[in-house]
Amino acid sequence: MSTDPLLQPYRLKHLTLKNRLMISSHEPAYPEDGMPKDRYRAYHVERARAGVGLTMTAGSASVARDSPPVFNNILAWKDEVVGWMRKLADECHDHGCAVMIQLTHLGRRTRWDKADWLPVVSPGHEREPSHKAFPKKAEDWDIARIIEDYADAAERMQAAGLDGIELQAYGHLMDQFWSPLTNDLDGPYGGSLDNRQRFTFDTLRAIRDRCGPDFIVGVRYTGDEDLPGGLTRDDGLEISRRLKDSGMVDFLNVVKGHIDTDAGLTDVIPVQGMRSAPHLDFAGDIRAATQFPTFHAAKIQDVATARHAIASGKLDMVGMTRAHMADPHIVAKIQRGEEDRIRPCVGANYCLDRIYQGGMALCLHNPATGRELEQPHVVPKADLPRRVVVVGAGPAGLEAARVAAERGHDVTVFEAANDPGGQVRLTAQTPRRAEMMQLVQWRQMECERLGVRFRFNSYADADMVQAESPDVVVIATGGLPHTDVLAAGNELVVSAWDILAGDVAPGENVLIYDDAGDYPALQAAEKIAATGAKVEVMTRDRTIVPEVMAMSLTPSMRILQGLDVTFTVAWKLEAVARDGNHLLARIGSDYGGVARERRVDQVVVNHGTRPLDDLYFDLRPLSVNQGEVDYEALVAGTPQQVQRNPDGAFQLFRIGDAVSARNTHAAIYDALRLCKAI
Repeated sequence: MSTDPLLQPYRLKHLTLKNRLMISSHEPAYPEDGMPKDRYRAYHVERARAGVGLTMTAGSASVARDSPPVFNNILAWKDEVVGWMRKLADECHDHGCAVMIQLTHLGRRTRWDKADWLPVVSPGHEREPSHKAFPKKAEDWDIARIIEDYADAAERMQAAGLDGIELQAYGHLMDQFWSPLTNDLDGPYGGSLDNRQRFTFDTLRAIRDRCGPDFIVGVRYTGDEDLPGGLTRDDGLEISRRLKDSGMVDFLNVVKGHIDTDAGLTDVIPVQGMRSAPHLDFAGDIRAATQFPTFHAAKIQDVATARHAIASGKLDMVGMTRAHMADPHIVAKIQRGEEDRIRPCVGANYCLDRIYQGGMALCLHNPATGRELEQPHVVPKADLPRRVVVVGAGPAGLEAARVAAERGHDVTVFEAANDPGGQVRLTAQTPRRAEMMQLVQWRQMECERLGVRFRFNSYADADMVQAESPDVVVIATGGLPHTDVLAAGNELVVSAWDILAGDVAPGENVLIYDDAGDYPALQAAEKIAATGAKVEVMTRDRTIVPEVMAMSLTPSMRILQGLDVTFTVAWKLEAVARDGNHLLARIGSDYGGVARERRVDQVVVNHGTRPLDDLYFDLRPLSVNQGEVDYEALVAGTPQQVQRNPDGAFQLFRIGDAVSARNTHAAIYDALRLCKAI
């Protein structure tokens, strides 16, 4: 038996969980037609196979028709969910992993123009800032109906063979009843805390009447809304005691904060550049006060912190949800003594931010997550070893080298700089984004373990590549910033990269023209404004930095709003001219008929990159495929077999920004799906 606190079993009622690591309830938005079909099941089974003790599905499954999903949740109000959840539970159980699901009614945290266009319902008329729907105030028949909906959904999950359920009570309908900020009801369900909690206890009684006393039921709730006029820490302690004393709840899963705004949500689920495990001590206080099974998850992204949470008695089960998105094999690696090989979560939040914009959750660091049906987490060996040359050691090149080496190939990487990282090294210049370097560090460590040869300070040309006698050449040279976007005055502007790299000193009155909508403009604004300069960030888009999604934007906005920075939308920079010691920027609009001027001393342009592709085109005539990619084979995961030049000596491919300006995930995904088939 291991003495590792994380690997100790835990008895929850009649259920023995084989270790203390869990994946907390979350919705990766993989359902199809509201059902957890093959993609959804494969995602959870991968983590069950690798040893996690408990996986919680859905965040959250909707119990009622008038709780329409806003990010592709499971529809627990449909009978057909039983069969799909049974398949998921059975496969996870085959690997000794317990399965639960989170059930909810979203209340006001949705929109009336989704699904069946039914009114949003809540115990008050106040809208949620994030989803902006003004709700109907719940009537008695609404409350009675929804209580039955909860009981029906719980019964379905019991019939599906799940080990238990969790009720969601922060930000959703249950919490909307609890909080004095959202409950305006009179009578039995409004006013005192007793009344505001009545809906929850009536629901718990209905579930117990339907599912019996043995079915495991927990509640995930906020123990402190951290909002003026909202639920306080003392309220949270009292609510915790009441849940325990009710005899109807088997575990508490506590969070701290509120989720009705982007900023509030980000404090509950912290992202890159924010403190790790910020609410762990708070959860420990709840456990100490109640002496009751307590679960918790919030940016517990490393094994050492998770181990401390258990060893110190703060938690009974510790959630490492985003960490398991980055690496589903955390438990297996702990068991094998390979903690140093765990792919770290870097907090980029590409997972959650994507679902809040209507996409499915993907991991910036691990392109196989959510694609378990198509992409491997463990790369298989190739039948025939080959010589592979990779040019460029940014994230795309490092991933290409790693995957090719995992395949058993002989791999050499050329890199013009003296260190790996590419654009990520620039990104990490901003302190709050320093965690991004772990994308590079992990891949470099894996490459070194696999015997990849690195040739740094080597600006590769065609002769150098050919001297390696390669079978396959992968060009991952990235791109360079493109600022030639104006009708006049392009020579007078600098790029966001110039600012971040320190090649150009910040001005004192600066216009940043952001025509890409991604991180460099924000990061340049932070660096310039930190000097005390006045900064205007202008975009022709209707919203600011649309490629930086809601939660990831929060830390930056907190910095920029405290400095002399303004944002201007729906205007575009057209030209720049000299004006004495200053610059005169001519401003127009896509909507036409208007013109403005700005007199500044520096203009910064962020307009993405253009491929650094000279070497690729030098090598094309020498290659078998002349650089052509068979997209059908790429998507199907089969080897590339294009033959265009019978005299060619090698296959040639390019990936990442060497093709076109995209993002880090796209670059890494290019590398994985190409190189896994070499």
